[in-house]
Parts: sequence; structure tokens; C-alpha cells
Amino acid sequence: MICLSLFFCKTVFGQDVAAQLQNGIANLEKDPQFKHAIISMYVVDGKTGKVIFDKNSEVGLAPASCQKVITSVSAFELLGKDFTYKTIIGKDYQGDNKYSAGSLFIEGSGDPTLGSWRWKETTDTNIYSKILSILKKNKLTSFERNIYVYDLGYGFQPTPSGWVYEDMGNYYGAACFGFNWHENQFNLTLQSGEREGYPTEIVEMKPFMFGVFNNNIRTGNKNSGDNAYIFSIPFSTAITTKGTIPLQEKPFTISGSIPSPGNVFAYELSNYLKGKSIKINGVANSQSDCILHQLKLYKATHVIDSIVSPPLDSMNYWFLKKSINLYGEAFLKSIITSKYKYGINGNYDTAISIVKQLWKQKGIDPSAINIIDGSGLSPANRVTTNALVTVMQYAKKQNWFSSFYNALPEMNGIKMKDGYISGVRSYTGYIKSKSGNDYTFAFIVNNFDGSAGTVREKMWKILDIMK
Repeated sequence: MICLSLFFCKTVFGQDVAAQLQNGIANLEKDPQFKHAIISMYVVDGKTGKVIFDKNSEVGLAPASCQKVITSVSAFELLGKDFTYKTIIGKDYQGDNKYSAGSLFIEGSGDPTLGSWRWKETTDTNIYSKILSILKKNKLTSFERNIYVYDLGYGFQPTPSGWVYEDMGNYYGAACFGFNWHENQFNLTLQSGEREGYPTEIVEMKPFMFGVFNNNIRTGNKNSGDNAYIFSIPFSTAITTKGTIPLQEKPFTISGSIPSPGNVFAYELSNYLKGKSIKINGVANSQSDCILHQLKLYKATHVIDSIVSPPLDSMNYWFLKKSINLYGEAFLKSIITSKYKYGINGNYDTAISIVKQLWKQKGIDPSAINIIDGSGLSPANRVTTNALVTVMQYAKKQNWFSSFYNALPEMNGIKMKDGYISGVRSYTGYIKSKSGNDYTFAFIVNNFDGSAGTVREKMWKILDIMK
């Protein structure tokens, strides 16, 4: 009798939640901020998979960073939670007898963690130190020619075709190369002018960027915040800025994407090694720079050692927790090389077809995952909330689920991934209600009007219904 009562209570409560969600979404549709918006929400019982609520769940919408859960789960499935990247340290034949080797080669495999500050072992100083230790261990103290950084393992298409120019120069729009460094991010520190409207001065660039740097950032009012933007494209030597930073006495730092991380690393490594009494008779070049400028390019004849990245489950933690777009693009491109032994230059179409095939086998129509990148940055991505919930439900049944779950941010008291690009707000995650019910959900709004912050608060109120 008690069991029957509990079942009846849960059933009634489930019906009540569905009715409340229906009313909540109906109110959103009446809100002037959503007058021209498309709203999609899909909720299932996390234990049984029974549908609790469905609003436009089969309509493909721009998911923004909620798309990262598809890339994350696909990477766990196709690469494995223990997957790592290897950066090869090599040399070529010895030249003149005065030198211990010809050239030094650093061959990237797309590792997005090299030079990252998120792990002690991956920081720039530790990577330099590891390379120095490898050279000394192998008694390589002088090179007759150059340092070469091989950065074209993914070819000359480091970004997907759907990314917009306004994003690519900023840190969140960093391209994914065959060799990545410092998360392909540089920090630009500026000093505001004495008055509003005055030009700003560059205090520091770290790492230092070569080429033409045209700073057009001016001084805003004290309360204006960060309204500065950086513009560049991969392999370019030209960077320009515009916008404003607030009027203040202390320097102000913004972050941009490194157009050619292989070149930056080659230059920094050369200086570091020379400072540690490693003789380099030539220059430091990236593979891409040699090809673009028609310079002679040597190849390594001997592998000396390698530098191994943290495992995928550790990288995935930062991918989801801090929504690092670079990691998503690296995972997607790595899926190709895991399937094709020698890779095919990081072709996005091939990587996406592999991901679609994976989820087709799990019951998702390929047209429900119309994606063109691994991070969700492109406004041209289209994903259904049904597909997102299916992926999230599948993850719950896997032995690596705890790693995935722990990587999800917690906001508004809910473990969920969020997404935001212009006109898009999205959430997908897991809710355990006070009454003991489990819900898996996806909630996307496209083409809203006005403040994104206001939209967030209104969407959170809808999600609060399930708590």
C-alpha cells in the first residue's frame, strides 16, 4: 500500500512538473523579449528515460557551447578517457664535427595543453625545462642549423569554415593548429589615457607577437568595462585592435589569439636554450612559415624523446568547466587521427561524419546534429534538444561518466553546461529534485531580443521548476 502511494505521488508530481513547465514556457512566449525567438526544451526522467516535457525538441537550433557535451562524450567514446597527445623531440643527421646534431625538431600532434597554466607540468617554463633535460640527457648541446617546429599536422585549415572574423582574433576564437602553445592565447596589457577618448599605450604583450600591431583602442569612461576587440587571422603577421578600456590608473589586460603559435614557440624556445648554453647556429622557424615563405625545410631523421599531455579526462575537465573552445577543436581533429593512422590534415567534414555515424548508431538522426565545429562557436551549428538529451542520457550509463559529470559546471544549483553567443542562450544538464526525481534536460533559445543576462534569469526560473 505504501509503495502504491509513493508511486502515485511521484506520478502526480511528474504531471505537476510537466504542467508547470508548460505554463512557464507559455509565459516566455508571451514575453516581448521572446516575441521573435524560437524556444526548445526537452526533459526526460533521468532514470527511466520517460519524456516529461517536449517543446520543439526536434527543431535544430544554434546550441552555442552546449554543443561541447557532444564533442566531450564523442571523445570519451572514440578516443578513451586515457587518451594523450605526444609532442615529438627529434634531430637530423650531424653536420660539421663541431656540432652534436644538425637541426632540432619539435613535432606537434595537436596537443592543446602545451604551455597551458592549468597544470603544473604543462606550463611554459616546465615545457622548456623538459626539452632542455632531454637534450642534455642525449648530450645534444650544439646544433649546426635551425630549430623547426612542425605545426601543420592538421594542414592549413586551423579553423572551421563557419567561424566569424570578429571572433577569431580574440582568445575564445583561437584556432587549433598541429602545434599549439599557451592555449594559443596572448595577453595584451594596456594603459588607458589621462582622459576619456584618449589613445591607450601598450605596456606588455605576453607572449610577444611579431609582425604589424596596430592599436586603435581608446579610453572609455571609468565604468565602461572591457569593450576592446582584437582582430587577426591564422598565419597572419597583422594584428589590429579597436574599442575601449575603462579610464583607470592601473594597466588593463585583454586577451587575443596567437595567429601562429609555432613561430612564437620557436622563437621563445631558441632564446631559452641559448640562455642555457645550448648552441644553435641557425634560426628558429615553424613548418608553416617555411612553406609560406618558400624556405628550405629539413626533416627529422631520429626521434629523441617525446612530451606527453595530461589524459583526456583531465583535459575534458577544463574543456567543459571553463568552456575552452580550443580543446573542442583539438578533440574533434584527434578523432580523425584515431580512425585514420596517418590523419588527413584535420579535415572537419571527415571528423564530423565520424561523430554523426557514432550517434546514428546510438539512435540519433544525423540531421539532428548539423555541426561544423567542436566547440559550438559557429552560429551556423544546428542541434536539437532531443539529440542533446540523448547524448546526456547515454553518458550516464558509461564507466567514464563520473569524469564527465564532474567536469560539468555548477550554476543556479544545477550541474549543467551553458552556452552563449549572439542571440543564443542554452543549457543542458542533470537535476535531482528535492522530492528525489532525476531529470535530464536541454533548453535552447534562439533569436531573443535585448539583454542576455535577463534571458538567463528567465530561463533559470523555468529550470527551478524541476528542483
